[in-house]
Amino acid sequence: MAAPPAPSLILASTSPRRREILEQLRIPFDVVAPGYEEASGDPVEHALGKARSVGFFDERPVLGCDTEVICGGRVYGKADTQEDAEAMLESLAGRTHEVVSGLALLTPAWEEVHREVTRVTFRPLTPRAVARYVESREWEGRAGAYAIQGLGASLVERIEGDYLNVVGLPAALLVRLLADRFPGVYGFG
Repeated sequence: MAAPPAPSLILASTSPRRREILEQLRIPFDVVAPGYEEASGDPVEHALGKARSVGFFDERPVLGCDTEVICGGRVYGKADTQEDAEAMLESLAGRTHEVVSGLALLTPAWEEVHREVTRVTFRPLTPRAVARYVESREWEGRAGAYAIQGLGASLVERIEGDYLNVVGLPAALLVRLLADRFPGVYGFG
């Protein structure tokens, strides 16, 4: 007799990248847009705020996540204009930055709240390379003004840590939490 299907996670995010990663891992989920306004602050705080804002649906776990880019003590959010994107990329060129994600996995009975850090080093970038990337418009809506899973991969020299964290969801951390909290239910543990 086949095991019953795993209950769908509630994803407190409208991010297409987070949906793609959950689909890649074959974790069932339903999306509920969070009713949480991000202000400046810690991505862990934002992840927890997003998860709590959607409430609970039966006993199904709720997943919240937030990601930011930090370099030299400066937080790089999403660029508003092409000029902002250029300035961010020029500032990150030839340097190592951290992609920091907060992840919150909640049920009515418990909360798991964690921080994941991946170090990314950009190669030195010429003005032409920056202009080419900015013209692609791939930077729009991306922390640090780049998307590593696309043309942004051409900016990167080295990565230390969870690649999928840079894409938008610390997948290794999530898999570990699901294996610990729900052994075998989601196919892990």
